[in-house]
Amino acid sequence: MANQVVPTKGNLLATKKSLELSRTGFELLDRKRNILIREMMALIDRANAIQGKIDQTYEDAYAALQRANITLGICGELSQTVPLDDGLNVAYRSVMGVEIPIVSIDDREDNHIPYGLISSNEMLDEAYARFHRVKELTAELAEIENSVYRLADAIKKTQKRANALKNIMIPRFEATVKMITSALDEKSREDFSRLKIIKAQKAKKAGQNKQQTQ
Repeated sequence: MANQVVPTKGNLLATKKSLELSRTGFELLDRKRNILIREMMALIDRANAIQGKIDQTYEDAYAALQRANITLGICGELSQTVPLDDGLNVAYRSVMGVEIPIVSIDDREDNHIPYGLISSNEMLDEAYARFHRVKELTAELAEIENSVYRLADAIKKTQKRANALKNIMIPRFEATVKMITSALDEKSREDFSRLKIIKAQKAKKAGQNKQQTQ
């Protein structure tokens, strides 16, 4: 690029402006990358904590279901009374321009037990409550994992753009500024030398004319 630019003052000013914009762009992208990384690391910590809760809650839920099966027999018929859950809602929030999901569960029927109380007992109620908790934790984990994926993708793209500015565009503009400045300085020295020669020639000619008139 530096060899293709005509060394003029106008091109020097334009290249300096492009260099300044590139440096500002790099700083903004670097700041964005750092913010996204902090957000992602915080989510990863949450995901690890929730995964541990899910594992323990699953274990407790299956243990409760096993106790219910022992006291009530296999709860196959009762399980058919539990309706299909379609109360999952997804909204989005923006983090430095990255849309990440907010998953929520419609809790309209949280306090409603879908099976009859006569044919069940408190052990089945406990199993139902624990599996409901598993559902909540799973939805939260899905939200976090999807958010981490989106943030990681945005970080990768941001880093790529920042590297292009830092390693390609900024050095290229710096080289162009250096080339134009050097060319203009050389031209200025040549013009100065030329003016000195012309001035000396005029002075010499004036001296010769003065001698001739005498």
